[in-house]
Amino acid sequence: MNSEKLILYQVFTRLYGNRNTTRKEGGTLQENGCGKMNDFAPIALKHIREMGVSHIWYTGIIRHATQTDYSAYGITRNHPAIVKGMAGSPYAITDYYDIDPDLATDVDKRMQEFEQLIERTHKAGMKVIIDFVPNHVARQYQSICKPEGVKNLGEEDNPQMGFDPQNNYYYCPGQRFTPYFDLYHGEDEPYIEEPAKATGNDCFHNAPGINDWYETIKLNYGVDYYAGRVGHFNPIPNTWSKMTDILLFWARKGVDGFRCDMAEMVPAAFWQWATDKVKFAYPQIIFIGEVYNPAEYRNYLAAGFDYLYDKVGMYDTLREVMRGHQSTHAITGAWQATDDIRSHMLYFLENHDEQRIASSFFAGDAQKGVPALVVSALLQQNPLMIYFGQEYGERGMDKEGFSGNDGRTTIFDYWSVDTIVRAAERKLTAQEKHLKAIYDKVIGIATTEKAVVDGASFDLMYVNGQYNHEYAFIRKAGAEVLLVVANFADSNQTVSITIPSHAFDFLKMKEKNVQATDLLSDEKQKLSLKRDEAVAVNVQANCAVVLKFKA
Repeated sequence: MNSEKLILYQVFTRLYGNRNTTRKEGGTLQENGCGKMNDFAPIALKHIREMGVSHIWYTGIIRHATQTDYSAYGITRNHPAIVKGMAGSPYAITDYYDIDPDLATDVDKRMQEFEQLIERTHKAGMKVIIDFVPNHVARQYQSICKPEGVKNLGEEDNPQMGFDPQNNYYYCPGQRFTPYFDLYHGEDEPYIEEPAKATGNDCFHNAPGINDWYETIKLNYGVDYYAGRVGHFNPIPNTWSKMTDILLFWARKGVDGFRCDMAEMVPAAFWQWATDKVKFAYPQIIFIGEVYNPAEYRNYLAAGFDYLYDKVGMYDTLREVMRGHQSTHAITGAWQATDDIRSHMLYFLENHDEQRIASSFFAGDAQKGVPALVVSALLQQNPLMIYFGQEYGERGMDKEGFSGNDGRTTIFDYWSVDTIVRAAERKLTAQEKHLKAIYDKVIGIATTEKAVVDGASFDLMYVNGQYNHEYAFIRKAGAEVLLVVANFADSNQTVSITIPSHAFDFLKMKEKNVQATDLLSDEKQKLSLKRDEAVAVNVQANCAVVLKFKA
């Protein structure tokens, strides 16, 4: 039995607290401003906790490549040719043992400020998740904060070997790094890398293209890609030890879990070895894996992951249903594909990689996300992730700089997020306040209703085949029952939901007349529960009803 449903709130730390509304395209830190860790004051954390959030994922905490010059603080300056955007990508790490200086009020005390952020978050009743980026690092990776005795990545490599199991990187011996772009980028001297190292997205030559992760270099976990992905795991590759030490370093700081970027690009054998060591020392720590290949899900769970992104299943399905491109019956197929591992699948509708629901590229209206929110929050016991601003209907339709107008909130530029700024200033529109109230209610139901936290789930769609825009299911724990009907249509619907005899047997329900309360609207309704007979329910456009009654 679960004692709590995990609700993860992802914040892009650099953007969250920034109240500067200059928003100059491609603007500098000085022009556009930057949010700080200290912006997560006790009152801000209290408001997040009140949404029902159990874990905050502070995205972009570890120091990464940037075009902002912090050399006055002893931080190595990055060559702008190999930095994406003015602020840089948080997935191009320059020092695994350091905090991003952009996030600090006092740069020299940045680690102390992070430790205080952990303490404040814990005091507010939430746990802390940070990114662990295991597959690649920034091209100019150079740790200045590593503990005594720790060697830098690549420090002991033999760069004359394209592959060596004990090298930290892959090399192109005798070849200089010659990407598609100008290596000067306005500087007097070009960026030089010789021999070239392999690029992060498994690009094993010296000339990455525009769509490659050209600002990163691939880490070597003992897999020989040049020989057809042959693994050399005995003796243990040097990279395994170095990366496990990094995980333990942050666990010692009080971090409660890691969201592991592109986890499937790193061999499962490493994860088994590393998670075993970390969990032995810190049994409560959790690992969330970004794994996109469903054929690999069970391998990575067996290797120590607690949760995996349900991206190509549930997310992609709900996206298509919201856009009217798929029937709601596809939702049944999405959960059934992972039914044996359902408690480990992390559901979400937005994150930093995906387009905002309200963007013109997705649904165009945040209200259209409400039925999908209800389904992803209430269908199973598994975790749910919300991306900051999603609860206000943030559109992500800004052209920020390196990140163009693509329906996503930038991870590369200095910027501020319109809805987050106005929420802090109490200037939200009536529509935005209404959406936030719905999010609060749905998450509240997900985290406090026993039928969701601990109950059984029964999908009603197989006997309601006539509905393609509505989705219905039952949750039950003890005598408490929730009948949930989500309406993805743009018009109000009266639906007659058949409850099959099998549902009565499986859920141990009796035929009876009940008084039900819709937990979203507080409206009451009498229901006549009979085997293989229909219950009539009115559902507003792009909304849902969550009818609670005693069985």
